[in-house]
Amino acid sequence: MSEVSSEAPSPRTTVKRGANRAVYASDTVKEILDAGVIAHVGVNTPDGPIVLPMAYGRDGDTLYIHGSVANAMMRAGKSVDVCATVTIVDGLVVARTPFHNSMNYRSVVVRGEATVVDTGDKVAILKIINDHIAPIWDDARAPSETDLKQTLVLALSLEESSAKVRAEGALDEDIDMDGPHWAGVVPMSTTWGTPVPNADLRVDAPVPDSVSAMAETDAHPGRAYP
Repeated sequence: MSEVSSEAPSPRTTVKRGANRAVYASDTVKEILDAGVIAHVGVNTPDGPIVLPMAYGRDGDTLYIHGSVANAMMRAGKSVDVCATVTIVDGLVVARTPFHNSMNYRSVVVRGEATVVDTGDKVAILKIINDHIAPIWDDARAPSETDLKQTLVLALSLEESSAKVRAEGALDEDIDMDGPHWAGVVPMSTTWGTPVPNADLRVDAPVPDSVSAMAETDAHPGRAYP
């Protein structure tokens, strides 16, 4: 991971609890975002606050999300403050007492005003979002004009973002150190499986190389711990 920066970009992105695990360096934030898969995006709607899991993509210092123009959360998120969180679980921390059980993780919180992506930029941004999850844009049917009209894309600057990382074993108390109980880490990593063809596939279409390659990589590999 990158070197830790002590400078939070804003008061509301300052990590208070577990501040020793805070990372504010931009390259670390981007590294975690690029390794993640799902962003949980929160916004206030006329019916109250809601948080939804969403696919996302990053280009430079901007995070992009997309959804249907009929999506209440997407509509409510236009030109207002939203919060996006990406979390990767790297392992379960098993302590000598359940009170100290924990998880090793990498997480990012992004806050700021979400802005609507202009129509002229929508195709390029949708490709970024798509290829972050499954790089099949160039192997699949291109979106139609109807597809594009039915899709809303929002941009969120990474200016107000912070990361938090835990990568260590159990932190037990001295009273338990000489006891009979085990402590350690159960690492966790997510891998893609072998592609399974759709049941309604009518043609003998080969699996695209971009999809086959996914089965040979980790979705987000776990990290080693000291």
